[in-house]
Amino acid sequence: MSVPAGRLAVTGATGFVGGRLLTRAAARGLSLTCLTRRLQPEQDGVAWVQGDLDDHDALARLCDGASAIIHIAGVINAPDAAGFDHGNVTGTRNLLAAASASGSPRFVHVSSLAAREPSISLYGASKARSENAVRISGLDQLIIRPPAVYGPGDRETLELFQFAQRGFVPLPPKGRLSLIHADDLADLLLDLATGKGRPGLLLEPDDGREGGWSQEEFAQAIGHAVGRDKVRTLSMPRNMVRLGAQLDKLLRGKGAKLTPDRAAYFCHPDWTVRPDHRPAPDLWQAAIPTDEGLAATAAWYRDKGWL
Repeated sequence: MSVPAGRLAVTGATGFVGGRLLTRAAARGLSLTCLTRRLQPEQDGVAWVQGDLDDHDALARLCDGASAIIHIAGVINAPDAAGFDHGNVTGTRNLLAAASASGSPRFVHVSSLAAREPSISLYGASKARSENAVRISGLDQLIIRPPAVYGPGDRETLELFQFAQRGFVPLPPKGRLSLIHADDLADLLLDLATGKGRPGLLLEPDDGREGGWSQEEFAQAIGHAVGRDKVRTLSMPRNMVRLGAQLDKLLRGKGAKLTPDRAAYFCHPDWTVRPDHRPAPDLWQAAIPTDEGLAATAAWYRDKGWL
C-alpha cells in the first residue's frame, strides 16, 4: 500500500515514546503511517505497515509519499555489540535508504545522550554510529538526543517508583541527569517533522531544569510522587552496580533490566543536557512540570495495579 502524501512515517510507534507520539499526533489531527511487527487494531489517522527494519519492501511502503519520517525504533538491550549494531545502525541505514529512494524530504532521528560518550557503553557506541549514518545521508535531517524519558506507559522506571513506595531507593554512584516527559518529547518530534527547525540540528531537550537533577534529588522527587515526604537512598559504588547487573542477569536472564552495559551507562556522572544543544525557546519548550509528570506517572502505575 502507498502512503497518502502528507502523512508522517513513524518507526517505534508501538513502544513507549511512539505510543505517546500517536496520542499527541491525533490531538493535532495529523495522519501517520507506522511500522509494526504485529497486527494492530485500527486507529483513526493511523495506517499500519507490517514489517520491521530488515524488511526493505515494508520500509519502501512506509516511506512512500511520506512528508517526513520520525525514526524512534531502536534497541536498548542486546547481548553483544552485534545486537546493538543490528538494531540501531543497520536498521537506521535501511530506513535511510528507503527514505532516500522515496524522496522523503525530512528525517527526524531519535538518538540518545549515550551517543555523546560512545566509549562507555555498547548502546551508546551504536547510537553514535547511527547518528553518523544520518549525518552523511544527504537527507534533510535532525538528530534528537533525549535524556531519561519518563511518563505514563513507561515500564523502565517502574522499579524506581516501587522502591520509592517502600521507602528506600538504591542509586548509582553520585552524578546528575536530565529528564523529559514523553509527551514533551513527542511534541518536539512532531514539531520538527512538520517543518520547524533547520536541517542539521542536533538537539538535547529536557524539562528546563538548569543543571539537571542529582540522583538524590530525582529519588526524592519520585518519593513525593508516590506520597512519601522523604525516602532513604544509598549511592552504590561502581563495583556494586556491576555486581547487581550480574545478579540481575542470573535471576532474570534476557529479561534483566540492569545489564552490564546499562550498569556502565548508569555509573557515568553526567547525563545532563548541554545548554548549547538545548532547543531555542522559540523552537520548543517543555510544557509539563516534572513534579506533575512524575505524579501522573505514579497514578498510571497505580491504575495498572503495579504500585
